Amino acid sequence: MAHQGASRLVDELATTLLGAPLPLSVRCWDGSESVVDGAPTLVVRNRRALRRLVHAPGELGLARAYVSGDLDVEGDLYAALSFPDDLPSRPTLRLDRRTLVHLAGPLLRLGVLGPPPAPPPEEARLRGLRHSLRRDRSAISHHYDVGNDFYRLLLGPSLVYSCAYFPGPGATLEEAQEAKLDLVCRKLGLEPGMRLLDVGCGWGSLALHAAGRYDVSVVGVTISAAQAELARRRIADAGLADRVEIRLQDYREVADGPFDAIASVGMAEHVGHAQLPVYASRLHALLAPGGRLLNHAIARGPAAGPDRPDPGSFLSRYVFPDGELQPLATHVRVLEEAGLEVVDVEALRRHYALTCRAWVRNLEEHWEEAVRASSPGRARVWRLYLAGSALAFERHRVGVNQVLAVRPGGEDRLPLRRPEWSRSA
Repeated sequence: MAHQGASRLVDELATTLLGAPLPLSVRCWDGSESVVDGAPTLVVRNRRALRRLVHAPGELGLARAYVSGDLDVEGDLYAALSFPDDLPSRPTLRLDRRTLVHLAGPLLRLGVLGPPPAPPPEEARLRGLRHSLRRDRSAISHHYDVGNDFYRLLLGPSLVYSCAYFPGPGATLEEAQEAKLDLVCRKLGLEPGMRLLDVGCGWGSLALHAAGRYDVSVVGVTISAAQAELARRRIADAGLADRVEIRLQDYREVADGPFDAIASVGMAEHVGHAQLPVYASRLHALLAPGGRLLNHAIARGPAAGPDRPDPGSFLSRYVFPDGELQPLATHVRVLEEAGLEVVDVEALRRHYALTCRAWVRNLEEHWEEAVRASSPGRARVWRLYLAGSALAFERHRVGVNQVLAVRPGGEDRLPLRRPEWSRSA
């Protein structure tokens, strides 16, 4: 077993950052390596990978190195991402000045020290007031305007980018997404002639399902131009243009209520803590008395870490700029404070872990096509993000919940006993 040169420096850096030896094999650009039997291999392709970590110690430096391709993982990506959970305490991934001084000799000898490399082009650079209409559009564009062809490969034919609902462990992703769309419609109690507002409508999948299966009129709003363009085309192809309108519009700009039902699926995560009362009050105002709101959102779990997102985290810089996850209790509280009555809550955490793993399989099976449809860096962002998300759901760091609420004052159409939502109508 060779263990010299750059690989030894990597092991020393890792031990400093983790407080324990790195339980991964390492192979470096100079041919040196260290081997841990049965473990995935961390591939350090060049000096720039370590230079990124020196200048941005912690998660951001590691993210930049991986997204740029300076750093890679061979073998089981899930195992490579999950080992920090097995350490005595989750590492902070910070290099202090004393450590850098101690390692200055090897860093100089290997040519690691130098000016900071430019961040990968996939890193978000937002301007303006946080959660203003203009900045929110930029944040959404960063995440969703990646390319519709890319999302077709990632999500599959359903083009649903939210937690699926698996009828059983053997269900396909498409079957599970179909079940989720129908679950939402049944919880909302959709009936022919009703008017549905789909907030954050994505590529129109829920609107298509609701209009086609339940004969309702749908207004879908999104602030992603790419989503709106494809959603309109899909609706026209399905012959549903007379019942579905897709708008390039912020939910705060919708002014033609009331609606009999409102669905917000995978959208509240973008709203931000300070704007949640505005979000809940606006949806309350748009909902007819007696109408139902379904709020489907990822929530921070008890092991999620700090309340506020780290601006230097991988998720903040590359995936969900300005995104904020709140505990389930916060979602319930703001809905109630807005005047809505919460009548049902369903946790889907395990379903989202299965969904994320299915998306990773789609991406890996169509890797070359995904790279051509976006960029090598963008494909790497999504692979890292979705694999890490699967582990976060499996290990209770995050959850996802459907909260069903009613605006009091109209006809109470809810049954006296809780329905078996999981069963088809």
